[in-house]
Amino acid sequence: QVQLAESGGGLVQPGGSLRLSCAASGSIFSSYTMAWYRQAPGKQRELVASTTSGGWTFYVDFVRGRFTISRDNAKNTVYLQMNSLKPEDTAVYYCNTHPRELWTWGQGTQVTVSS
Repeated sequence: QVQLAESGGGLVQPGGSLRLSCAASGSIFSSYTMAWYRQAPGKQRELVASTTSGGWTFYVDFVRGRFTISRDNAKNTVYLQMNSLKPEDTAVYYCNTHPRELWTWGQGTQVTVSS
């Protein structure tokens, strides 16, 4: 069973930046499209960005131009560089496969954008 471990969250002021990391155990990581999701208080989990095994990327409208997803298959790790953060980006961020979330969800990493 693949385990996911997200890290890199924290408290940041509006306009600031954070870089999230998600490490996956196991050697099959490189075969999958990976994605970042987020869940704000009282809301459903939603897709933020995805990257295929070959590095093609997709972003939802509300983060396009501000966030960058990338991956290092040798390290079984996917990253999310978040710039120009807004208060509405406050959420717990998770990674998983996409479009189907095949692996057990990790703990996530809390991102709080506030002055």
